Amino acid sequence: MAAAVCIDLRLSRSQRLALADLDDSKRLGAEVRARLAAVIMGVAHQVVVVVAGPRTIDRDGLHVTNLALLRRALAGLAPPPDACLVDGFRLGDDAPPHRAVIGGDRRSAAIAAASIIAKTTRDRLMAGPAADAYPSFGFDSHVGYATPQHHDALRATGLSPLHRRSFQSVAYAGSQAAAM
Repeated sequence: MAAAVCIDLRLSRSQRLALADLDDSKRLGAEVRARLAAVIMGVAHQVVVVVAGPRTIDRDGLHVTNLALLRRALAGLAPPPDACLVDGFRLGDDAPPHRAVIGGDRRSAAIAAASIIAKTTRDRLMAGPAADAYPSFGFDSHVGYATPQHHDALRATGLSPLHRRSFQSVAYAGSQAAAM
């Protein structure tokens, strides 16, 4: 999952205050991310979210897939913004014009906002449709991250279609997935 978010630099004081907690999505609690996601959706001019499935990641690799997703997200912004900032990596000459910012989700409001939108969208997908489709995994409680419950489900039932076969995890070792 990747996102692109366009935020006008001329936010009102109240909008800036509402976004004061912007940071790397991984450094924020779920409640703060959810609150910020709502604020971001209210102030953003454009939001584009793109996703790739596990088969694409298995085929192309996680890094290559992430770069492709970021290119697609930027290409989906119409009209294109005056400046595009990307967290950490140049996306190649075939990408829309952009600048890579190392540690961008801690240094750029737009990159942090995109990180939050991508994570909250992914978590809603996992806690909703994915949890409904594969109830034995308990995705509604851990959204696919390594927990004892998730490891137990892997050992009992193997991988779901949502799991990446190329992902090397200790949790996979004791599961039916190891035989796949």
